Amino acid sequence: MPKFDYVIIGSGLGGLECAYTLSKEGFSVCVLEKNRQFGGSLQIFVRDKAIFDTGVHYLGGLDEGQNLNQFFKYFDIMDKLNLHKMDEDGFDKISFDNDPNVYNHAQGYENFIDQLCVQFPEERSAIELYTKKIKEVCDYFPMYRLKEANKSGDLGLKYLDVNAKDFIASITANKKLQMVLAGSNPLYAGDGDKTPLYVHALVVNTYIESSYKCIDGGSQIERYLTKNIKKLGGTVRNYAEVVEIVEHDGKIQYVLLKDGEKIEGKNFISNIHPANTMKMLVSSRIKKAYRGRVENLKNSSSAFVLDVVLKPGTFKYKNFNYYHFSRDDVWNSVSVKGEMWPDSYCVFVPRSSKSTEYADSLTVLSYMKFEEVAQWQNTFSTIPHARESRGQGYEDFKIQRAEKLLDVIYKRIPELRNCVKSFTAGTPLTYRDYIGTDDGSLYGISKDYKEPLKTFISPTTKIPNLFFTGQNLNMHGILGVTVGAVRTCEAILGQDYLIKKINRC
Repeated sequence: MPKFDYVIIGSGLGGLECAYTLSKEGFSVCVLEKNRQFGGSLQIFVRDKAIFDTGVHYLGGLDEGQNLNQFFKYFDIMDKLNLHKMDEDGFDKISFDNDPNVYNHAQGYENFIDQLCVQFPEERSAIELYTKKIKEVCDYFPMYRLKEANKSGDLGLKYLDVNAKDFIASITANKKLQMVLAGSNPLYAGDGDKTPLYVHALVVNTYIESSYKCIDGGSQIERYLTKNIKKLGGTVRNYAEVVEIVEHDGKIQYVLLKDGEKIEGKNFISNIHPANTMKMLVSSRIKKAYRGRVENLKNSSSAFVLDVVLKPGTFKYKNFNYYHFSRDDVWNSVSVKGEMWPDSYCVFVPRSSKSTEYADSLTVLSYMKFEEVAQWQNTFSTIPHARESRGQGYEDFKIQRAEKLLDVIYKRIPELRNCVKSFTAGTPLTYRDYIGTDDGSLYGISKDYKEPLKTFISPTTKIPNLFFTGQNLNMHGILGVTVGAVRTCEAILGQDYLIKKINRC
C-alpha cells in the first residue's frame, strides 16, 4: 500500500490548494478524485466547440494588492492566468419586471456609489453608509484581509447574528434601492429569513474591489495548480472514488477506493461535504451527536443551468453579468418552484479568445429545488457510473424548463431570440453528480444568522489526523474556499505561519 504524509479526498479548489501548500512544505501528498476532470466547480466542458464553465463565471479581488491576487501569487498561478477585466461602470446589472431601468454595480467603491447615485440621487448618504458597513464587516475577518489572527482581536463574532436583509432595510426606506443593493444575491443563494450580513458583505466586497472573467474558462486555475503540485512531487489521481475512510486505534489508517485499492496515509483531508465524509467514516471516535448535527445541517439551494451555444457573429459580447427578477423582491426567489418558476435568473457571458466582439456562448442560472427532480434521484450521470440514462421523462422535463426559461429571457433580451444555435440543460442532479453534494447544493451548508455558530465547521476533528477543507468550512466561492484551505493548513502548520508566507510573496 502506498503511504503518503497527506491523502486528500476530492480535487476541488480547496483540496488542490491544500495539496500545493503541503507539498511546498516538503510533505508527500496524494489527491484522489472520483471523476475524470479535476477541480470540482473549476471544471469546464465543450458543446458545439463552445467552452462552458461549471462554476467560475467571474472572479473578484484580483487587482494588485487585493486579497485573491495575493493568495494566487502564493500558489504561483497569478501571473499565468488569462484574465479579462469586466465593465468598471457596471460589472453586474440588476433589472426587474415592469421596470425599464437597469441598475449598475460598479467596480471601486467611489465608482459604485457614483453609479448608483445616477438613479438614486437622493440616496447618496444611504449608499455611502452601506459601503462603509460592507468594508467594516470584512475588516472583522482577519484572514479575508490577509491579517494575522492574533493581531486582530475580534474574529467577526460581532456580525455573525446580523441579518443581511434587515441591515439593508435599516439604511434606506427606498424599497427599490434595497433590492438593487442585494440584487446579486444568487451568488450566495440569498434568503431573506436566513442570510447573515457577513455572507453578503464578504461576497460583494470582492467583486466591487475588482471583477474579472477567465478567458476560455476557469479550469486554467485547476490546470496550473495541478501542474504546480506535480512539480513539487505531489500525486493527483482521477477515477479514484473513495468509499470508506477507516480508523484504527484512534487514527485514520487508510481510505478504501471503489475498486478495492487501499491508500494509506499519515494524515487525511476531506474536501467533500462533511455529511458525506461522516457517511464514509468507519470509526467509533466520532460521537453520534456530532454525526447527527453535521448530517442534519441544511444546504443552500441548487439551480437549473442552461448552457447556450450562439450562432457565430450574431450576439455582441456583454462585458457584464445580468441579474433579473420577476418581482421587486430578491430575497424569496430561492424558494420558488413549480408553475411560479422561474422567479429570477442570472446571465453570464463567457469571454472567449476567438472573438472580442461577439460571444460564442452564454450560461443562464435559475434557482431550482432538488425536490423538483427527486423522482430521478436514483440515477447517475458521471463516468464512474457509466452515464446511466435518466429516461425520456427527465429529458422532457429539462427541455420544457429550458424553453420556459428562454421565453422569459427573450422578453428582457429580445435580440437573443435569433442567436441561439443549441442548448444543454443541467439540474440539481447534475450538480449532485459532479460536485458531490447529495442535493446538488450550489454553495454547501446554508448559513443562518439565527444560529450562526452551528453552521461553522472546524478544519479539525476529534480524530487527530483527519481534517476538513472546502466551501463548507466557512464560505463558498473562489475566495471563500481559498481562505478555508489556508485555515486548514494553518491548523496543521501553526497559526499565522502560512499567512506570513502569503504576505511575503
